[in-house]
Amino acid sequence: MEIEILDARNSKVITKCNVQSSTTIKDLKSSVYAANKKLNVHRQSFKLEVKGKTLKDSDTIESLNLRNGSKLYVKDLGPQIGWSTVFLCEYAGPLVVYLWVYTRPWLFYGDTSSSAEISQTAHIAAACYTLHYAKRLLETIFVHRFSHATMPMRNLFKNCIYYWGFTAYVAYHVNHPLFTSPSTAQVYASLAAFLLCELGNFSIHINLRNLRPPGTSVRKIPMSDSNPLTALFNFVSCPNYTYEFGAWLSFSIMTQCLPAFLFAAAGMYQMTMWAIGKHKNYKKEFKEYPKQRKAIIPFLL
Repeated sequence: MEIEILDARNSKVITKCNVQSSTTIKDLKSSVYAANKKLNVHRQSFKLEVKGKTLKDSDTIESLNLRNGSKLYVKDLGPQIGWSTVFLCEYAGPLVVYLWVYTRPWLFYGDTSSSAEISQTAHIAAACYTLHYAKRLLETIFVHRFSHATMPMRNLFKNCIYYWGFTAYVAYHVNHPLFTSPSTAQVYASLAAFLLCELGNFSIHINLRNLRPPGTSVRKIPMSDSNPLTALFNFVSCPNYTYEFGAWLSFSIMTQCLPAFLFAAAGMYQMTMWAIGKHKNYKKEFKEYPKQRKAIIPFLL
C-alpha cells in the first residue's frame, strides 16, 4: 500500500512511500531523506497530525492503524548536534570557569594581593566542583548510552549559558575575599553528604548503562542491583536526579552561599519536570511497573 509523507509546515507532499504492515517510522525516515537530502534522519519528527505527538522510530504501519492513502507529517527539527558533544561542552565549561574564578582573577575582584587568603572551605568547594564536572565528562565519554544520536543545536547554546553562567555566579561568591565560612562541623558533614550523593549518582548511571546493550535503544524497567546505593530505585523512578539534587543541596549547605542554593533550586525544578515525564512514560510503557515508586522524592513526588 502507499502512504503520503507531508511537510508539517505547509502540508506539501514530500514523497509517497510503498510500505508493508511491518514498515517502521525509522524506515520511513530513510525514505524521506532519499527524497529530500536536507532532511537527514535525525532532523525528522513524524506525527499523525500536524500538532500531534511525535511517533517512535519503532512504531509500525500496522501499530499506527495506517491504511492505503493515509498521511503522515514530518517536522524539520532544524540543525542537529550530537548529545555527547553538547554534554562535553556544557560540562567542560563549568570546570574551566570555576577554577579560573577560584584563582581570583583581576577581572572579577581587582587587586587581591592584600586580601585574605582563600579559606579552607573555598578550597574544598573547588575540589567538589572539579570532582562533579570531571565525573560528568568521564561519564559522557565512557558510561552514557544515548537513545537518540542528536539534539537540536540551539540546546547547545541554551545549556551552556545555564551551566556556565550559574557557575560564574556561584564561584564569584564562594571565592570572594569577603566570603565567610560556616562552622567546621557544618562544612565536613555537608562534604560527606556531597560525596555520598556523587557516588550514588554514579552508581545509578552505571546501573542504567547496563540496562541498554551497546548500539540499541532498548528500554527496560530500571531495578536496583547488588550496589546498596541503587536501592533508591525501590522508591523513585529517577534516583540519579534525587542524588544530583542531594549533592548540590549539600554543596549549598557546605558553602552557605545563596547563589549555590539558587542553582540547586533551579536544578531541582528542571529535574523534577524531567522525572515526572519519565515516570509517566514508564507507567504507560510497562504494565508491571512498580506502583509504590514516586518520580523523584520518595513517598512524596
